[in-house]
Amino acid sequence: MRRRLLLALAIAGWAVAGSDALAQINPLASWNDGAAKKAIVDFVQRTTTDGGADFVPPPERIAVFDNDGTLWTEQPVYFQFAFALDRVKQLAPQHPEWQSREPFKSVLTGNMAGLVASSEKGVLEVIAATHSGMTTAEFARTVTDWMANAGHPRFKRPYLDFVYQPMIELLAYLRSHGFKTFIVSGGGVAFMRPWTEKVYGIPPEQVVGSSDVVKFVMQQPDKPVLMKEAKVEFIDDGPGKPVGINRFIGRQPIFAFGNSDGDQQMLEWTAAGGGLRFMGLVHHTDAVREYAYDRQSHIGKLDKAWDEAVRRKWTVVDMKADWR
Repeated sequence: MRRRLLLALAIAGWAVAGSDALAQINPLASWNDGAAKKAIVDFVQRTTTDGGADFVPPPERIAVFDNDGTLWTEQPVYFQFAFALDRVKQLAPQHPEWQSREPFKSVLTGNMAGLVASSEKGVLEVIAATHSGMTTAEFARTVTDWMANAGHPRFKRPYLDFVYQPMIELLAYLRSHGFKTFIVSGGGVAFMRPWTEKVYGIPPEQVVGSSDVVKFVMQQPDKPVLMKEAKVEFIDDGPGKPVGINRFIGRQPIFAFGNSDGDQQMLEWTAAGGGLRFMGLVHHTDAVREYAYDRQSHIGKLDKAWDEAVRRKWTVVDMKADWR
């Protein structure tokens, strides 16, 4: 199974490298001609034309992207939560008390209504139990192994297949014009870093996400490790995203893409800077190729951010119409 994942990652890495090269020849090839594509191309041309009124020096060309629902699929549940549910089942033999203790009992019996009823507290308890008590290296291997074996419940394909080709092209297009691309996600930073470079061309040091407390421990003489603890350190969602950008990137972005209300503050923070700025939202409108949802969805709800985008004339990408 691990060989399969390595092969998939190698192919993905080739695709990223190929996309970076093709970005100069045929930028945004998977985007239909329309207002969204034109807005992106116009922005890049204006901000990278030396001597132009909107020219931005390369060090300031910071582009930030949400991950779930923006760079890959987030339905029917966030993929990291699917990972946590599978981990509960895997770890259950070591925790016989979970058979009668909620929310673990609901997970083990497939009672999703019971899990939902446990609310945010129950969800956080599941995350804490499945993401802690191991070293950072062990957790990275666990994520890698899960990616090799787990599949999407609807499409029956590995989760790494569910990245959006148009967004891969957009990342490559920006990098080909001197932009530095970052992920700024509510998802766990430790969950994303093992695979983002191969899949998106974004190295781990350019991934900002929610994090748990990590403790330096000398496991044995001359062998230090970093242990993951069941304590939340930072939530990189909503108003936490601008805070995370300031804390880990140190520059205000000039380009930002999201897909939900959790990204609104990141786009507002990007818009607040001087000079030309780009703010974009992916609107999930394709129920055949992916999913169609917005205001009423419990996952990736797009409501207030959509209204803000319309009011402030941000770019809203219609997945069905704008992506080939």
